[in-house]
Formats: sequence, structure tokens, C-alpha cells
Amino acid sequence: MTDPVEDLAVLLAALPDEDMLSVVLAATAGRPGLERLHLVAAELSAESGHMSWDPDVNSPTDPAAMPGPSGAPTSYDLRGSASAVPMTPTSVPDLGGYSESGVPTFESVRDKVERRFGNAQGMDELDRQTPAGRSVQEQWQARSKSARERLDEIRKSLHRNDPG
Repeated sequence: MTDPVEDLAVLLAALPDEDMLSVVLAATAGRPGLERLHLVAAELSAESGHMSWDPDVNSPTDPAAMPGPSGAPTSYDLRGSASAVPMTPTSVPDLGGYSESGVPTFESVRDKVERRFGNAQGMDELDRQTPAGRSVQEQWQARSKSARERLDEIRKSLHRNDPG
């Protein structure tokens, strides 16, 4: 009989670093006992430029209580903090937008879509404010104008050839 914890550990060990950071961020979000691990994973994710974690997750931990200047995280030694014995939950955990069978709830899907839509709108707005974004927009407008003018020329030439 295989141990599911060992099987999971083998699967996790095979993941690339960026995917592993994503898993750690998702698994530790909203868990006060793992707040330090979440902060370290978020810091590593930000350093690598791979930001797949949800920035809307609010930490229940008071930042002033964290070590370091003004609540900024410092480096942590996490080797002795993990328990080797799997723990069983004593209460039903918050499933974070999923039903007990693992299906996302309507609200969580709607929130995710709205967040992505808002991010896309913001990125588009910021892109239009850069010189490169304005240049692309100007090129598009010039091509559209040229296309309309060419279409008008074609229509006029067709009307000249009409016998009517």
C-alpha cells in the first residue's frame, strides 16, 4: 500500500520551481499558521517575476506583528516548522470558492472573471498611455483611413462602369 503523502511529495518534487511556488501560494493563502511560508513564497515569486498568486488575498495577520522593519518579512528558517505527521482537520475548512466535491462556486468564478476583466481594462488603459501604445493606435487609425479611402475608390470605379 502506498502512502498518499509520499506520492504527493514525489509529484510536487517533479514540478518546476515556478509551479511549485504557485502551489505553495495557493495552499497557504488565508491560513494564519502558514502566513510566514506564504510571505516567503510570495517574495520568491515576485523576485523570479512569476506572479501567479492572487494579489486580492488579504492576510488576517497584523503586519506590525511580523519581524523586521515596519512589518517587512525577513528570511525565515522553515526547516523545523513542518510536522512530519499528517494532521486531520478538526473543523470543516474554508474551501476558498469550491464546493466539497471540488467544483468552483458561481461567486468564485464570477469574481475571478471580473478581476481578470478589470486587469485587462487597466492594462489596455496603461498601454494606450505609453508612446509605443499610442504609436500602435496611430498606425491602426492610419490603416483604417487608408482602407476606407481605397474602398471608396473601388466603389467609384464600379459606379463609373455601370451602364445605368
